[in-house]
Amino acid sequence: MSTAATTLIDKLWRNAVVCTEPDGPDLLYVDLHLVHEATSPQAFDGLRLAGRGVRRPDLTLAVEDHNVPTDSLTVSDALSREQLQALRRNCAEHGVGLFPHGHRRQGVVHVVGPELGLVQPGMTVVCGDSHTSTHGAFGALAFGVGTSDVEHVLATQTVAIQQPRTMSVEFTGTPAHGVTAKDLMLALITEIGANGAHGHIVEYRGEAVRSLSMEGRMTMCNLSVEAGARAGLIAPDETTFAYLADRPGSPSGPAWEDALAHWRTLTTDASALFDRTVTVDVSGLTPWVTWGTNPGQAVPLGGAVPDPETLADPQERASARRALAYMDLVPGTPMREIGIDTVFIGSCTNGRLEDLRAAADVLRGRRVADGVRVLVVPGSMDVRTRAEEEGLNEVFTRAGAEWRLPGCSMCLGMNSDRLPGRQRCASTSNRNYEGRQGPQARTHLVSPAIAAATAVAGRLALPADLP
Repeated sequence: MSTAATTLIDKLWRNAVVCTEPDGPDLLYVDLHLVHEATSPQAFDGLRLAGRGVRRPDLTLAVEDHNVPTDSLTVSDALSREQLQALRRNCAEHGVGLFPHGHRRQGVVHVVGPELGLVQPGMTVVCGDSHTSTHGAFGALAFGVGTSDVEHVLATQTVAIQQPRTMSVEFTGTPAHGVTAKDLMLALITEIGANGAHGHIVEYRGEAVRSLSMEGRMTMCNLSVEAGARAGLIAPDETTFAYLADRPGSPSGPAWEDALAHWRTLTTDASALFDRTVTVDVSGLTPWVTWGTNPGQAVPLGGAVPDPETLADPQERASARRALAYMDLVPGTPMREIGIDTVFIGSCTNGRLEDLRAAADVLRGRRVADGVRVLVVPGSMDVRTRAEEEGLNEVFTRAGAEWRLPGCSMCLGMNSDRLPGRQRCASTSNRNYEGRQGPQARTHLVSPAIAAATAVAGRLALPADLP
């Protein structure tokens, strides 16, 4: 038995391996398979054609999120309605648990799984969605898979994958008040590039990470894929254990103590080496915002739109020129002078209760600027219920915002929540690609507090900018 120092990534991978093919992918056992309506219909059709069933329906959970409307329980879009109906038929046929639109547990799949305690340290979690990386916040090996992989997991409860390289991101220093996990990640992605972690699984380390809440850790791991990483994770600790205690899916009684004893072993050994290490000093960090069309095109909110001609790399220069043309921005423009048409607060990145509280703290006693539309979309029905118990919904509606039902909403253009024309949006979501929120939509990624301040100011703003 080898006694070599090992990273947490390698430990989790080794524990999940069912078998290994020489020069081929490893076959990993899947502890939890999350399913939604957008990437599962073809996978279930494949099962049907092959005469197969779902091997472990008890380890499979389906949630409706991508296509659901958030203004009512009536699905008017024909394609969305068909995808939702297909998911319901498939789950009923194969005995898979489903939280349909309007169910008290429904919401964005990456919010619902953790809040039920279904995602635990050491697990392997997959879903046909790239932001499955979110679940790495619990010290789980969690990554998105394609539709053919979804079918494979449904049939075998395993997934075939080549082991990525290991990468450590060390956040050093203490961030200032108001600097969030979103800001840490935008700063990281800007430094290494939107594909800078390609081919790696990242472990986030450092005191700035350990001090994050579980909600902040989920935001951090959620954005791993925006850096090109296959997955991101954080070693479990007392914050993790406190979050999981008494959740419906968490172990209880003696099993809880056994689980804790195992979870506490899930750390990177002190002398373990990563294939790559990146260090980011966050002590001088301020809130960040994107100016371009990928999450790596970002600057501090107090900065200005950069000049592409100052970039040395010809590919980056060409990408910046194209991004500024799409975003209709001029180099040198202070970010605070950029006006906004719409604000979206929600998504699997920033649609949790902590995010809504941060936005409500800014909006309380204030009004949304004339001409600005604000959508507040809780990440789940549970988040919505708890927010209403705290009166957050009244804060939002009194300020002039719309209080919606849970769903992916304006994170992406797969439902009725889309930006019309060339509107500009301050969004707490994870992607600002061309057409992400609508065919010609322009997206600036921000944290919830910045989104709320922007809603009041009518332009990109810090809470401290408001009277």
